[in-house]
Amino acid sequence: MADGNAFAEGWSARFLSILRIVSALLYMQHGAQKLFGFFATPQVHAFPLFSVMGLGGVFEFFGGLLVLLGLFTRPVAFILSGQMAVAYFMFHAPKGFWPILNGGDLAVLFSFVFLYLAAAGGGAWGLDHMLRRKGP
Repeated sequence: MADGNAFAEGWSARFLSILRIVSALLYMQHGAQKLFGFFATPQVHAFPLFSVMGLGGVFEFFGGLLVLLGLFTRPVAFILSGQMAVAYFMFHAPKGFWPILNGGDLAVLFSFVFLYLAAAGGGAWGLDHMLRRKGP
């Protein structure tokens, strides 16, 4: 009978890449909303570039793009994790303690997913991995 750990070892780096890719695609939507007005609602629209929300949109869209590609995954994910922590405490925490009630549950989740990616890296399917394999 096959050992379950062999499956986990063989696929864990791939599933890490899937987590990275899906998280980045979802994250980039928030940046596209803030920067370009894509997926805009009456409550959320494109913001001026030189504003706190505009700067957040730059981090979300272009930082998310780097994470999507798996390029500079660890340092970019660390910065994005911090950005989401700051966003939570600036915009959500003042509305109440519980993230589900203050609308900050997604910010908390993104913060911890990006913190995990900062520690674990981008997985098998990323430019970081490809560049590391071609090194000297």
